[in-house]
Amino acid sequence: MPTDIERMLREQARALWATAICFAVGVLAGTAVLWGAARPFSGDGSVIIPTALVAGVISAAAFVVSTRMHRAGETAPMPLWQTLVSNISEAAVTLALAGVTGLGVLLAGEVLATGLQGLELPPIGGGAFTGVASAIGGRLAFRTGIRLGTRDIAGLLFAFLIIGTLFAMLTAADAAWWESSFSDLGIGAGGWAFNGTVITAGLLIATTGSYLGRDLHRMLGDPALRGIAAVVLAWAGAGLALAGVGLLPLDRVPVAHAIAAFATLALILAAAIMTTSLMAELRMLRILTTVLVVLVALAVALAFGFGMLSVAALEAVVVGLVLLWLATLVQLLCILAPAESRPSARRSPLR
Repeated sequence: MPTDIERMLREQARALWATAICFAVGVLAGTAVLWGAARPFSGDGSVIIPTALVAGVISAAAFVVSTRMHRAGETAPMPLWQTLVSNISEAAVTLALAGVTGLGVLLAGEVLATGLQGLELPPIGGGAFTGVASAIGGRLAFRTGIRLGTRDIAGLLFAFLIIGTLFAMLTAADAAWWESSFSDLGIGAGGWAFNGTVITAGLLIATTGSYLGRDLHRMLGDPALRGIAAVVLAWAGAGLALAGVGLLPLDRVPVAHAIAAFATLALILAAAIMTTSLMAELRMLRILTTVLVVLVALAVALAFGFGMLSVAALEAVVVGLVLLWLATLVQLLCILAPAESRPSARRSPLR
């Protein structure tokens, strides 16, 4: 116990130092980027976009530093394929952390702008604002890098979807988008917010699948590698399909957009069923997955068969159900999966 307390105190001290360093770097970088005449807090030429970019880069750097400090050498005993999967997953998390921080700053800026109309910030004031945003984002990223787990990735996915969608709603060109579908948020000049959120969320879903595979391997070992590989590929396919929803805007390629959306739903359900089959001894998960599939099928029937749900309502219901299922799965894995890394003894996951 004393050892655990000492370790946690060291981690807390490092997190505080990381926060202070991120703040200082953010102040210096923000002041340099915003140097010149005072800028408005919102509107054309505002301080928000430069602040979001600087804070995002600093958060990504904080995660990389934390990873090297706390988990250096973790992949050394692993075969090449396992090392590649781990490194690619960490790179995806790095990009996602930068995106979450940047979008968080943009969302906070949109909210604060309603009460700070007419405010102008000089370079030092803008630098201080950037420092605060960098400190918050950098601290969260640094703590994520200490012991990165599936729960962290799922939490990042939830946060990114909520923040990105709220920002897209606030900046939507059409205030009545909800009468049609969420995809309408990706139309027009401000569509980059929603489309970018969906693309990055797809990256995070694929990364979540990778970490789910890691936990399943820690639980089941090399004999289950083929099944685990199929699960990881299914989640990766779902992530790519969701990214396609953002890359193929509704107003430009409606047919391809619709195909990508339905493929995302089908692949997520397939991935959920395949994941459950590997954990078949868990009656709770079997029941939960059955309920998920039945409710999603019912929602689709109500929307397209009986016209009782709008497409936007259907999308909200399906996303909510999937996130609830994923949150439960992640909690179960936190209980059942060993915390220690488990290098594979096989040169390929398919052999």
